[in-house]
Amino acid sequence: MTLSLQPIADPSAPLARRNPVAKLAAAMLFSLPLLATLDPLTPAIALAIELAAAPFFGVRYSTLAKRAWPVLVASLGLLVTMVLFSANRTGTLLLDLGPFDVTTGVLTSALGLILRLFAVAVPGVLVFATTDPTDLADALVQNAKAPARFAIGALAAFRLLPLLGTEWQMLTLARRARGIDAGKNPIAAVRLFVSTAFALLVGALRRGGRLAVAMDARGFDSGVPRTHARKQTFHPADTALVTGAVLLSATTLAVTIALGLFRPII
Repeated sequence: MTLSLQPIADPSAPLARRNPVAKLAAAMLFSLPLLATLDPLTPAIALAIELAAAPFFGVRYSTLAKRAWPVLVASLGLLVTMVLFSANRTGTLLLDLGPFDVTTGVLTSALGLILRLFAVAVPGVLVFATTDPTDLADALVQNAKAPARFAIGALAAFRLLPLLGTEWQMLTLARRARGIDAGKNPIAAVRLFVSTAFALLVGALRRGGRLAVAMDARGFDSGVPRTHARKQTFHPADTALVTGAVLLSATTLAVTIALGLFRPII
């Protein structure tokens, strides 16, 4: 379990050079239509646009796949959940599993949710894979006028994430050295995972408390206006990125409506 928060993209790529707030705003605005409809076409179009934009962020498709593997695991769980508990059993019967009939309606609903899950996750991967956490915190304070306490606290939390991966490895190795190993017993493996996660949580809370006291002792909550070592400027190209995201978002939704496949959530 190893975490890395350093940018993994080509920093000279056109969209990778954009302001962190602009990239974050573009990702959020582009994802809005995905929250308004249940049809599978809207997330499919959005996902195609995101994959086409990935090279402009300097992110390789192999790297994107490595970062998105948790979404793939979640999508498999979502598929199983839809097969078991979906209320939409309409359409042609494809597979008879007793009380769990797999129909075209079930698969359509599952496909829409899975595509939506990927379409919402990929912009986040592109943004954080091309953004340094310190630059993001500076941009939030300077350009988005976010409170410095919130931005610096979020930056500190980001910086602590790799330590959680290292501490997980240390806990696992320490327990294995003491002869605590689940072996091939799945129940014991679950118990060991839960106990290790609880120990990691306790350690994270203690470290967070010490960090908060240390930051307050250094005047991070003094209320005095802070200066910035690195200036974050919002260029016209950043405005164009946000505008382009809005236009592509509206176009995606317009295509779905024009084809008569729009299925509003409400």
